[in-house]
Amino acid sequence: MGNRVALINCTILDGSENMKPQENMTVVIEDEKITEIGKDISSNGCKVIDLEGKYLLPGLINAHVHLPGSGKPKKGESQNADSVKKLMKNPITKYIVKKMCQGYAKTELMSGTTTIRTVGGLDNIDSTIRDEINSDKYLGPRMLVSDMAVSVTGGHMAEVLAYVGDSPSECRECVRKIAKQNPDLIKLMITGGVLDAKVKGEPGILKMPLDYVTAACDEAHKLGLKVAAHTESPEGVLVALKGGVDTIEHGAMPNEEMIELYKEKGAANICTISPALPLSTFPSELTHSNELTRYNGKVVMDGIIEAAKECLENDIPVGLGTDAACPFVTHYNTWRELFLFHKYVGVSKAFALHTATLSNARILEIDDVTGSIEVGKCADLFIANGNPLDDLYHLSKPYMVVMKGNIIKNPKIKKFKNVDLELDKAFERLT
Repeated sequence: MGNRVALINCTILDGSENMKPQENMTVVIEDEKITEIGKDISSNGCKVIDLEGKYLLPGLINAHVHLPGSGKPKKGESQNADSVKKLMKNPITKYIVKKMCQGYAKTELMSGTTTIRTVGGLDNIDSTIRDEINSDKYLGPRMLVSDMAVSVTGGHMAEVLAYVGDSPSECRECVRKIAKQNPDLIKLMITGGVLDAKVKGEPGILKMPLDYVTAACDEAHKLGLKVAAHTESPEGVLVALKGGVDTIEHGAMPNEEMIELYKEKGAANICTISPALPLSTFPSELTHSNELTRYNGKVVMDGIIEAAKECLENDIPVGLGTDAACPFVTHYNTWRELFLFHKYVGVSKAFALHTATLSNARILEIDDVTGSIEVGKCADLFIANGNPLDDLYHLSKPYMVVMKGNIIKNPKIKKFKNVDLELDKAFERLT
């Protein structure tokens, strides 16, 4: 790529809340940044790419990702603590896992997701990949990482994607241990998940007491790190907010106390409908789940949706994440979370796109770098063949992706036909 590139004849969707198509525009990129935007801009001295009216928008931001997995549903046991320890102890298998995670990060990028936030990974693999991308060893998305999370004995992902802390002091020590790898945030597993639940109607049971949460948040904040928390019950959300968590991941059926705490603490909600939809609505032979899981999946899904609605109604920031790689949640389907947000939460397509770009960037505190089409921001771009404000499906296959000024035309993505077939059927029922 030359030093200056002019993307001419494009239709801009700038990522703002009330964005409207801006036709016949030119965007000039110099090195990594956008330097000019307008109708009558000279392209002299530039490499010129004619987009022929295609739609240029900010690269998508996926605010909730787990890299160790593809999202392709599997029958049988998932990884457990013993198998993960064996994988991580052996340098050869750890390298293989790292290459797998690196590939999934690239899949996110090739699908037009130029920024990801990982919220629970294996050992220090996520931060290693982030650092290698930042040092230009290979091309990948912008990454904000948590590496391992903090859980408790018997808690969500304990000793798989999370260290165990069974007292306030142990939780502090877990945070310090994770911080040595230079993460961008700390992740807490405050409640169980749908697949952990043993009782019908009680998903997301509280696992981490308030004093544990407070200690972990206090230690993280002392180290300059924000805290995200897995919470899938009202009790868990309340404990998270009281303890000082910055972002509630997933959410739960809201109440007045919860909304007041969101406001008081300045916390944000990250909406993740994608994993709940198949768990609660797909036939059990597809999800390999039982009636208990389906019932609790519906409880969690309803809570996620209502939490997002109430937060928006009360001017509480709401972001979007897919929770890849839960079953049926792949690393190339960020666009589907926008569709579900639009359909279930009742926002416009423009607002869904705004949420997955500029709003996510603001929540993650990177809006000075990315998230909108503005002079001075990094050239993290998604070029779509059609207008996503007419049909969000136009985000399913980018014509071009630009990452820090690096241009990828017709990016290739390996997809899972059976996964997409079932999701397409579910989406057809929603249209």
